[in-house]
Amino acid sequence: MRVIVDTSVWSLALRRRTPPDSSPVVTRLRDLITNDQVALLGAIRQEILSGIRSSEQFTRLRDYLRIFPDMELKKRG
Repeated sequence: MRVIVDTSVWSLALRRRTPPDSSPVVTRLRDLITNDQVALLGAIRQEILSGIRSSEQFTRLRDYLRIFPDMELKKRG
C-alpha cells in the first residue's frame, strides 16, 4: 500500500532548521520512504516545488522527488 503524504508533512521534513528526528511525523515519513510506501499527487509535488527559491535547490529537490510515483486520481462511478 502506498501513502500520499501531504505538503505540510514534506514542508516540515525538508526544513533546514528543524532537527531531523524532532518530529514523530518526520520519523514516520522516513519509515514510509524506507519501505517504499510513498506516492505523490501531481498537485502536492507542484506545491512542494513552488516554495523553492533557488534554481539549484529546485533541481535537486525535483530530481529527488522523481523516485516517488505519481498516484493517479480516478473518478468512481
